[in-house]
Amino acid sequence: MRRSSSILTRLTGAVAGLVLAVAGAVALAAPAQAATLTQVTGFGSNPGNLAMYAYRPDGLPANAPAVVLLHGCTQNASGYFANSGWQKYADQWKFTLIVAQQPSANNANSCFNFFELGDTARGQGEALSIKQMVDHAKTNFGVNGSRVYVSGLSAGGAMSAVMLATYPDVFAAGSIIAGIPYRCATSMVNAFSCMNPGSDKTPAAWGDLVRGAYSGYAGPRPRVAIWHGTSDTTVTPLNGTESRDQWTNVRGVSQTPSSTSSLPGNTSLEVYGNDDVRLYRVSGMGHGTPVDPGSGADQCGNAAAYFLDTICSTYRDALFFGLNGGGTDPTPTPTATATPTPTPTQTPPATCVTASNYAHVAAGRAYQSGGYAYANGSNQRMGLYNTFYTSALKQTGPNYWVIGC
Repeated sequence: MRRSSSILTRLTGAVAGLVLAVAGAVALAAPAQAATLTQVTGFGSNPGNLAMYAYRPDGLPANAPAVVLLHGCTQNASGYFANSGWQKYADQWKFTLIVAQQPSANNANSCFNFFELGDTARGQGEALSIKQMVDHAKTNFGVNGSRVYVSGLSAGGAMSAVMLATYPDVFAAGSIIAGIPYRCATSMVNAFSCMNPGSDKTPAAWGDLVRGAYSGYAGPRPRVAIWHGTSDTTVTPLNGTESRDQWTNVRGVSQTPSSTSSLPGNTSLEVYGNDDVRLYRVSGMGHGTPVDPGSGADQCGNAAAYFLDTICSTYRDALFFGLNGGGTDPTPTPTATATPTPTPTQTPPATCVTASNYAHVAAGRAYQSGGYAYANGSNQRMGLYNTFYTSALKQTGPNYWVIGC
């Protein structure tokens, strides 16, 4: 056991509000494929004493992407895998899932230790263990090292921010669900004040914390999607705004959105820069991962404790990551730069396409939601999703389309 029993005892009751419970062990529905979530051992020195699980869909192409999933407190790998909806899109678009699991030996509530300095620094503890999982997947599963992503909920969301800050050279993009900014919490005590009421810093101050996580690094920084319920009293909505401030500053873009739109499930989307950062605010939602059970293309997951029936966040994140082309995606997630506007050499040729909204969605230039088609990247509404409505879309960046040619 790496933590003292006194710390674990204190954490047991107090951090219960931070995250999440999966109600019992969630049994995985028998998949149509032979692929299953499988534990992987011997993936590295594992200084954080974490468990690694992997899901590799049947028919996985070479050089496919991977997504790392980080559960919340009292949750486990199989429960998060079963309820979050990620299996659906891994099967459909062919990418690997790496699911980290925190044992109770590390933390009484199985929380990732997002507030422990030794677990949130590059090359140490739990952060290094998760990075070693990625290294193992690249070496043994043939994962495309330039297309690795991370997503987490609550304590896992805070740990997702840790991975994006400490390993910008590993993760191309990430998703922070009901989490807190990187290095808001540096001890168990101030973890609670970061959660509620939250901490207000300037964008530059937040950005400096991320830049300090890998001193001297001058390479690309990840793109970030942030999700927060407006009625979350466990990790207050201020954290979503402060995370927005942190990552827009890191990406070098304004804190004023370049576009806003309304989505299903009482969700608003604010896009910053050239799709550098997204902030999803789910009106009336409490603390949990947004899911939307159903068979629609943009529906996913199972409603359960802290899996809240609103909107399928996994679908939106998979599109944001550029995963809808699997191992052969012609427009992968762009490399992050401090300057959000692509130069002419970054814009692929033949970027103007006129077609029916149905054809745009089928080709991956757009997605459909609520009977309407929306352009990938800009999220501009194109009209009804059918073969009769025709739109002209122009590609202004990798997987980023706007209306008009």
